[in-house]
Formats: sequence, C-alpha cells, structure tokens
Amino acid sequence: MLLATLPPAADNRLLAALPTSDRRRILARCEMVELAVTDVLYGSWEPLDCIYFPTSSYISLIMPTADSGTFEVGLVGREGMLGIAVVLGASVSPNCAVVQGSGSALRIGAAPLRRELRSSEALRGEIDRYVHMRLSQLAQAAICAHFHLLEARLARRLLTTQDHARADTFSVTQEVLAAKLGVRRVGVTKAAGSLQRRGLIHYSRGDITVLDRRGLMAASCGCYKVDREFYDRLHGR
Repeated sequence: MLLATLPPAADNRLLAALPTSDRRRILARCEMVELAVTDVLYGSWEPLDCIYFPTSSYISLIMPTADSGTFEVGLVGREGMLGIAVVLGASVSPNCAVVQGSGSALRIGAAPLRRELRSSEALRGEIDRYVHMRLSQLAQAAICAHFHLLEARLARRLLTTQDHARADTFSVTQEVLAAKLGVRRVGVTKAAGSLQRRGLIHYSRGDITVLDRRGLMAASCGCYKVDREFYDRLHGR
C-alpha cells in the first residue's frame, strides 16, 4: 500500500454528495493511498483503525464460513465506504476486507471520522443512506444465492465487477469467483463456458472481457437491476 498525492476533489460519490465546506474539511483529514490487488485492509475481528473511501479501487468483503471456506458478502467501490461498523459504534467486524481491483482510495482514521460524524449532519445523512443501501443489498444477495441459478448469479457478479472496474476487461480467476459465489470451481467453469459460448464474455487466463453487456444483463437474474434501481432511487435519480 503506497501513499499518493491527495486530489483537489474527491472521486468518491458519497463524499462528492456532501456540501463543499464539509467535503473540504473531511478531505483535509484524509490521505490518498494506492491499493494493490490482494491487499488485506483488515481481517476478521481485527480493530478497524481506518476507514476507506475508494476512488478508483474496489474492495471485496469476505465472510469466513464454518467449514473454513469463504463467501463474499459485498463489494465496495467509489459509491461508498469501507468500515461502516465504525459509524455504527463498533470497533471490529467479522468480515475480511481484500482489495479486488487496484487503484486509489481516501483513508481517514476512525477517531477523526467519528468527530466529523458528530459535527456534520450532511456526512451522517449520506452514510446512513449508504448503510441502508448495503443492508438492502445483503438481503437481495441472500435471495439471489437461495433462489437463482449459478449462471444468472455469475452474470450478475460480472456486471457488478464491470461497474466497479469501469472497464470492459478486468482480472478475476475462476477460483476467486467460486469463493465469492460460494460454489465449487467446476460450477463456475461450466457457467462461464456457457456465457462465453453465447458470445457474452471472453475468458482467458484470469482476464474476463464483457463482449455484450446488454446480453449479459439479460442473462443475469433480476437482482442486478433491483440493486441499480434502489441506488438510483435512494439518490433521487
């Protein structure tokens, strides 16, 4: 993890929604860091000393399972923040936070953020809306994992990753996808192969290219559209 020069304005939607005075004050308390793929920002039940506002990176929230496996319960990008447990009054979280997409993020200490929350109603309001969105996404993810076919779930996951990567091509291995979807690798291989034969994606050595986004959306379960619509409604779009 490397320190970088702080930009004049935040490329983070949560911070960008704040009044100028609040945003400038918070940015003055932040430092810009460069995150690399597989960086572990915090482990399960480790103290949450820092909060991250991604600007070009995106971070996977991983929950360990009883059988020593893992399951992805969220993906955090420039729309929000990593470390909502802190704003809810906790100092630890059962999740593990691992960088999935390299890039930059604004980092602020837990104590300074708590002080800002006490003095900025605007910041509290934006974070409360983000927490509400995350809880709704978790509920939707539970429905998706229980009721929908793997191929549709994979299509949804690839669309979400593309949104965060802001690129048609991004890196993700089948092993990682299997862990994130809570299935065996052979299942991901079969589902990805089907999407590739349909001309929706191209997969080669850990790199996935979305060839037909509209077709991939049609192949996805309705949960992807529900998540996008909820975000837009929450922000008055």
